[in-house]
Amino acid sequence: MFIQKAWRTAAFGIYGFTQFTKSGFQEHSKNFKAEDMQIQMDGKNCMVTGANSGIGYATAEGLASRGATVYIVCRNAEKGEAAVSEMQTKTGNPNIHLEVCDLSSISEVKAFASRFSSQDKPLHVLVNNAGLMEHDRVITSEGLELNFAVNVAATYTLTELMLPLLEKTSPEARVITVSSGGMYTSPLTKDLQFSETEFDGTLQYARNKRVQVALTEKWAEMYSSKGVGFYSMHPGWAATPGVTKSLPGFSEKLSGKLRTSEEGADTVVWLALQPKEKLVSGAFYFDRAEAPKHLALAGTAKSHAVIDTIIDSLRSLCGLSSN
Repeated sequence: MFIQKAWRTAAFGIYGFTQFTKSGFQEHSKNFKAEDMQIQMDGKNCMVTGANSGIGYATAEGLASRGATVYIVCRNAEKGEAAVSEMQTKTGNPNIHLEVCDLSSISEVKAFASRFSSQDKPLHVLVNNAGLMEHDRVITSEGLELNFAVNVAATYTLTELMLPLLEKTSPEARVITVSSGGMYTSPLTKDLQFSETEFDGTLQYARNKRVQVALTEKWAEMYSSKGVGFYSMHPGWAATPGVTKSLPGFSEKLSGKLRTSEEGADTVVWLALQPKEKLVSGAFYFDRAEAPKHLALAGTAKSHAVIDTIIDSLRSLCGLSSN
């Protein structure tokens, strides 16, 4: 067990340093096709969570610049309004709207989903981007560990509640969840809220990101008849405000080697634009290509078998009825 954990960490470090940095993006971009990004999105409605800065902002801007109507979901109204205003000026697209919602509160996510759904607008693309890495054990007023609440519970709840609006745009509808390469270091575990005595925020984040990948795989299977595509992706290591705040040592060590927010968002925008027949629902993407969900000899692949139990737990914790 210890040897396997050590191997995972070492393999992730080597893989990450060669692939996830700016130089990895530059190398991979030699295979990119310019025409893939020239598709327009006029008349399409997109929702991006955590879009007032970093990869979320770059994603929303990328979609808006191609004519989409974009709804950015942010916790802080002031920061959200500033982002909308700046984005409208940059893109010349007035159809960028702020939706205020604190994703650490499941009741707030439900209230937002209900409010948005009542407008009966079809939704073409949902980007679950908002993420959090809190190093201390923080419990929300609803009794959930904070990282789990934002990264997993909110992602699960919002996606499930947006499905009827996504179905309206079938077969073009898609859900894109921004995961992290950190998930390579952890198998899927039923211990969603990190019950160990000594809390490790970095490990909890990796576990949360593994859940997102396994969830995406399961959603693709569960909802294949609904005409909605589900994709998870890894943005690489980007210099975003979130990374600087959560991992100051990492940011400092790799200063000048990290990707820009736009490079991190590139595959999210690419996934939103491509015709569905080019994509594999349930797959994990990195730099515009399908990527492995597990590192060789890391012993994480079989762990995905517990996803059904995890979904049962999520339904119960988030108070959602089974479909």
